[in-house]
Amino acid sequence: MTVYSPNITAISMPQGLDWVWILLIVLVIFGGRKLPDLARNLGKGLSQFKKGLSEIEDTKDEIVNEIKKAPDTPTGDDDSKKTS
Repeated sequence: MTVYSPNITAISMPQGLDWVWILLIVLVIFGGRKLPDLARNLGKGLSQFKKGLSEIEDTKDEIVNEIKKAPDTPTGDDDSKKTS
């Protein structure tokens, strides 16, 4: 049986002239007037995403702190409570 292992180096980030072509295609697709709106909406979306991540991190920290502050409670597995 053959194990598939993709060549990771085949996928690389665009460099140099590649970015020029990408920007030119975006300009043609969206037009010059819509680009500022597109960039503004992208910025707002990214800001909301970061805010959401921050809220999740804060909630996680609160839960961890509550768990650390909680006293150790028996789980009911203590053998001394069993009657014979």
